[in-house]
Amino acid sequence: MNTTLIVFVAAYLLGTLALGVWAGTRIKNTADFAVAGRSLPLIMVVTTTFATWFGAETVMGIPAKFVQGGLGAVVEDPFGAGMCLVLVGVFFAAKLYRLNLLTIGDFYRQRYGKGLEVFCSSAIILSYLGWVAAQITALGLVFSVLTNGGMSEITGMIIGTLAVLIYVVVGGFLAVAVTDFVQMIVLVVGLSVIAWFAADLAGGTQVVLDQVATRGLWTFWPEPTLTDVAMFVGAALTMMLGSIPQQDVYQRVMSAQDEKTAQRGAIIGGASYILFAFVPMFIVASAVVVMGDQALEMARDDYQLLLPTFIMSQMPLIMQILFFGALVSAIKSTSSATLLAPSTSFVENILRNLLPHMGDRQQLLAMRITIVIFAALVLAYAIAMQGTPIFELVSSAYQVTLVGAFVPLVFGLYWSRATTQGAIFSVAAGIGTWIFFFEQVSGLGESFPPQLAGLIAALLGMVAGSLLPQWLHNRYESDHKLSGTNA
Repeated sequence: MNTTLIVFVAAYLLGTLALGVWAGTRIKNTADFAVAGRSLPLIMVVTTTFATWFGAETVMGIPAKFVQGGLGAVVEDPFGAGMCLVLVGVFFAAKLYRLNLLTIGDFYRQRYGKGLEVFCSSAIILSYLGWVAAQITALGLVFSVLTNGGMSEITGMIIGTLAVLIYVVVGGFLAVAVTDFVQMIVLVVGLSVIAWFAADLAGGTQVVLDQVATRGLWTFWPEPTLTDVAMFVGAALTMMLGSIPQQDVYQRVMSAQDEKTAQRGAIIGGASYILFAFVPMFIVASAVVVMGDQALEMARDDYQLLLPTFIMSQMPLIMQILFFGALVSAIKSTSSATLLAPSTSFVENILRNLLPHMGDRQQLLAMRITIVIFAALVLAYAIAMQGTPIFELVSSAYQVTLVGAFVPLVFGLYWSRATTQGAIFSVAAGIGTWIFFFEQVSGLGESFPPQLAGLIAALLGMVAGSLLPQWLHNRYESDHKLSGTNA
């Protein structure tokens, strides 16, 4: 057990905690708490949108997937995830910013009514369980590795949850944005230095790149068969589109000081994420060169330990400090926002429908209480799901919003003929088809991805549900006039 390393990580945790609590002194109302008073400059919007995705799976999950299956194996994340932010900036940020809403669920209420608001908000809230659980699981793993097994992963999960929970409850999104700014600097600097050192251990950057090319890891496109192409497209769209109707993405974009900042921040943040995600992939490729078959076996059997093991066994103390500082930064930045987002949505879009006369102070208190309750639920879920790979916990979280919330959002913004009936048809068709395609139900998911089938059904449901009643009404009016004329 390296006491010096533990002391540095503990000091960093306490430092970011203090920074978040300080930010909490500026919280005056729910707008401050939920979207930082819509006051953030471009640099902070970029860092906080970048931090949206740069979590445990980016550092430990994506690189292992890459060394096993090449670029095609990580089309969902980072490519799909990063493109999500770019698409938000290009097509959604300006339109949503002008509406001046507190949550993404408010849009569904304003466009389709309270029924869709409650249903879509519930789907969004549930989708966060897997994502936040992945970050909590990673924190437990980090503390266990740091103490050389002296602290169990469950104890690490509890401590990690408390470390994030305190400053989120006190400071809300303003605390998240301020700590994200510091944590992303630590992350970028730390991983960049480690990548340079890892390349040196492997014999140079060119040696690592040659190894990647030799193993065929630059391959991106799938085999030209229907099943392979469908699976590839389904994986890409899961986070690319399924993450767009998510409250944490909405909060980060809507926290900008103006419309242009919201657009640019999302685009720059998304592009930066795709580019910088190659850094941990490069580090793990270097680990394969240095550690050989041991690294490949670990990538296959227990990939979450590959990068920490490489750092702890092959690098000096200063690199270990940089790595764990960067890793903790990545996990905390993601887990803090993903604790806040569903809690905000619950209070604004579900609780307020039950208690419509809540004042601003009562709503702010309710948000803080809900964060504590949601954190407890996520911790219990993470402990129950212990052993589930981090990458799988994250990737499965977005399918429900892809098939249930994405289409009503897009058509609500861009198609004037979209109706509440169309949105209901879309949600029912999307989720129903998605469930039907699961292997446990029909077995069709083996040859065609359930989330892609659900998305197609949701599109058809929206169009048919919006146009069919109008067509039937027009047909009835026409027949009625015709019968009147004949009479």
